[in-house]
Amino acid sequence: METWSLILAMALITFAIRYSLFAWPHLRFPPIVQQGLPYVPIAVLSAIVVPGMAMPDGQHLALRLDNAYLVAGLATILIAAVSRHLLATIGGGLLVFFICRWQLGQLPL
Repeated sequence: METWSLILAMALITFAIRYSLFAWPHLRFPPIVQQGLPYVPIAVLSAIVVPGMAMPDGQHLALRLDNAYLVAGLATILIAAVSRHLLATIGGGLLVFFICRWQLGQLPL
């Protein structure tokens, strides 16, 4: 029951936050908030992706070259910075990841 209560509470909070923008359409954020809003997606995605790159087993920090997740993630960042092309970034990151896994003998073949 506790799980369902938590899910319901999260749903209500999410609905209230999103509905508030429709309820008060003339609501304006202060300039400091407006200045920081473009960085929200980057911060959220970083908070989701970086722990998976740095701790692939979920428990221990693996900042080594035998961590294919970290190597591929860093290569993906480099590809994105150089190419500015979404498909090249995704394809290049996946290619580097699978090449790293193959070289390290981590592919289940």
